[in-house]
Amino acid sequence: MASILAINDIIHTWQYLLMASTLNFLLIFFTALFITSESSVVRSPFRPNSLVLPVHKDSATGLHIANIRKRTPQVSIPFLVDLNGNFLWVVCDKNYLSSTYNAPFCHSTQCSRAGDHYCHKCHSAVQPGCHNNTCAVMTINPLTRRYTVGELAQDVVSIQSIQGSNTARIATIPNFLFACAPSSLLQGPFPKSVQGVAGLGHAPVALPLQLASHFGFPPQFALCLASSNNTSGSILFGNVPFKLATGSDISQSMAYTPLSIGPLAEYYILVKSIKINNKTVPFNTSLLSSTRGFGGTMISTTTPYTVLEHSIFTTFARFFVEQFVGVPQVESVPPFGLCFNSHVLPPTRVGGYPNIDFVMQNRNVSWTILGVDSLVNARPNVSCLAFVDGGLNTRAPIVIGAYQLEDHYLHFDLSNSKVGFSSSRQSHPVNCANINFTSALTPEEDTMKD
Repeated sequence: MASILAINDIIHTWQYLLMASTLNFLLIFFTALFITSESSVVRSPFRPNSLVLPVHKDSATGLHIANIRKRTPQVSIPFLVDLNGNFLWVVCDKNYLSSTYNAPFCHSTQCSRAGDHYCHKCHSAVQPGCHNNTCAVMTINPLTRRYTVGELAQDVVSIQSIQGSNTARIATIPNFLFACAPSSLLQGPFPKSVQGVAGLGHAPVALPLQLASHFGFPPQFALCLASSNNTSGSILFGNVPFKLATGSDISQSMAYTPLSIGPLAEYYILVKSIKINNKTVPFNTSLLSSTRGFGGTMISTTTPYTVLEHSIFTTFARFFVEQFVGVPQVESVPPFGLCFNSHVLPPTRVGGYPNIDFVMQNRNVSWTILGVDSLVNARPNVSCLAFVDGGLNTRAPIVIGAYQLEDHYLHFDLSNSKVGFSSSRQSHPVNCANINFTSALTPEEDTMKD
């Protein structure tokens, strides 16, 4: 009898151990499954449809600045916005600190993507921007046109994503390609805080195409520069919105014209003529064409005011005066060539300012500059025509500058080679400050960051 009880005790003990082992196994299994599931959620790639980059106007230069978060740990770096730049470049020889900086070797895939086929050599101490056998890239100062050799590099970049009119998660590109340049390249009339240039040109590693390639959204972007120093405009990438914070849909007021790409990835449109008060300005319009296969009018964010070739400017200014009746001229204020006495300007609500139209290759499409927006306050009591005489050797016969781009919504559809622009502010108001995404999370606040 005792032996039977002992056997039963042994059986019960084994049953208990077996049950406990099974429970432990199931606990471990489901815990591992839960952790794996959670890990897969956190690590799943974030594919935003739209990104936004706030932009503000520098009061001293009239140029526009975008702050971009880079490096590890991340810092916000101010960049000059260059619509025609081939890539993003930043000064690296002063206080560039990042644990994720990487310089690809020459002849690597990254070099080929950037179009670089030369090896970089540096004879100074090793630091960001100074390595041997890396990719040599030609960096350019868009204000002085001065060139220097830099180093192709990779580092973390983070940009705010949006959903509709609301901000969403921070989107991160861990190996964003850019160029390291020496601080000497920042010479010239740069805004004081700027540490580099953000290129938006039609080039593989410029911001629009590099972001589109990484996230898989359409290769397009929109530019809306604020006219006030106290508000922000925006650069939007991907599926760009056309509704402003006011609820108005500007897609119905957009006019489109073919977009051509210059030899240095610049954006050109073909302007066929200029009108002032619906009267054609009589100049040699053959100057507006080019034998290189793209239209002769460049769009630029690094040119503060629209620049006209000398003979075009001379005729244009004389014709403008003829249409601006009863307003006396005063001594010009550089860089402007035509100025007026502000005391006798007509009230804006009354009119009397000549409207300007750039007539495109489709003659039903015009880029309209309202007369009141064609003047700029140059000094107290003096207003000047916001167009500049570029001389005989301009980069293009017409370069539409930042002042004339402000408070217009420009949509660059790169896949369809066209650019759209909002109609005049008088009939279809566009205030770029209305595209204002200020509730952005920082990367540290975004626990779902990929």
